[in-house]
Amino acid sequence: MNSIIESFSRAVSLILNLDKELWGIIFLSVEVSGTALVAATLLGLPAAAFLGFKRFPLRGAVVSILNTFMGLPPVAVGLFLYLLLSRSGPLGFLSLLYTPTAMIIAQTILAFPIVTCLSHSAIVSVDPIIRQASMTLGATQFQVSLSVIREARYGIISAVIAGLGRVMAEVGAILIVGGNILGFTRVMTTTIAMETDKGNFELALALGIILLSISLLINLTLYFVQKRGAAGAAR
Repeated sequence: MNSIIESFSRAVSLILNLDKELWGIIFLSVEVSGTALVAATLLGLPAAAFLGFKRFPLRGAVVSILNTFMGLPPVAVGLFLYLLLSRSGPLGFLSLLYTPTAMIIAQTILAFPIVTCLSHSAIVSVDPIIRQASMTLGATQFQVSLSVIREARYGIISAVIAGLGRVMAEVGAILIVGGNILGFTRVMTTTIAMETDKGNFELALALGIILLSISLLINLTLYFVQKRGAAGAAR
């Protein structure tokens, strides 16, 4: 019991003393996950809008596939990217394996279906009266689409926050394509796994505290966004 308390105390000390290695890992984690989330959002929102507003053959099948991809195993994504980016792979000439770029690509793939599917659900859940009223007032198709998206904004924000939660907690894919290289590709989740195996519980606990704090912040933000969206719908 005393050893646990001592390890926890040292972990808090690392955080408060702004340990260089600790905060370097945190900043890289935020940079990689943030970039992946932006990429997934820029790709996912147009895709969600297209699926929500356009009618085309196999549209239902595409939505079903994307829903299935929401549960993609990270290690499977990591293995697929590894085969593509390794020297013998078709994209090996890009030399992206074991770089932050490869980690960003992996997390983008994982976040994209979440952002797309949840945003699509928010768009198609908007009351049809909104679209009909806009068309009655002479709005163009583009203006009608903007009106619907504006009504679905809280659901879309929730989708983006859910995507952030997915990438921040991810470990399998980025460990495979990033390699967990100190000072270059080492992020919070991979470091926690490695340091726990080594018995360096102070650094692992410190990163665990930071990661849990970020997860709590994400969940609180999601809760208040959903609550505000529900209040707006009630009005």
